[in-house]
Amino acid sequence: MSDEAVKEEDRQLVARAQAGDISAFEALVEAHRDKVYGLTLRMTRSEADAAEITQDTFLSAYQHLKDFRGDAAFGSWVHRIAANNALMRLRHRRVVQAAEEELQGPEFTERGSLAEYPPQDWSRSAEGKILDAELGRAIQGATDRLPEGYREVFLLKDVEGLSYEQIAEVTGDSIPAIKSRLHRARLALREAIDRFYNQEGSAGG
Repeated sequence: MSDEAVKEEDRQLVARAQAGDISAFEALVEAHRDKVYGLTLRMTRSEADAAEITQDTFLSAYQHLKDFRGDAAFGSWVHRIAANNALMRLRHRRVVQAAEEELQGPEFTERGSLAEYPPQDWSRSAEGKILDAELGRAIQGATDRLPEGYREVFLLKDVEGLSYEQIAEVTGDSIPAIKSRLHRARLALREAIDRFYNQEGSAGG
């Protein structure tokens, strides 16, 4: 079946589902579930997370189905929901991991000596840690200020490591458009980093 035929079938199923036909929505789930699962599995690298995100994605799609206007294909719309859910899961995972690492600290033997040399991070100067934290906040702030389309492709490509083809699958946009937005996003972040170091140099001079 051609892409246009698939999109037309989806449009008909969406119209029926919006009118209250549950079986039509079940058909949409059946048609797109494997691709959504594959996308979230590539992003999270966890079968359990991918299965849960896939379920949450279609639940969210059902809850917001009446808001779907058909400006984009249903497949692109539901993939975008899945990608956003996966990104939120990954961010949560990183926060939890960072908190666990913070709590670990160095280990000691029964005699009170260090069981092993602490990781390099423990021996770094407080000044270096503060600088890293401030740079991280500068980058995060610059990322948050990016237009949504730029921020999305930056997170998917440079943070999550998806290919251009995978990002096109998520967003429904062409690869040249994605590359253009990514280039502009990177320029904006580079400028933010340059400003940060220029300010540090001025402060230290």
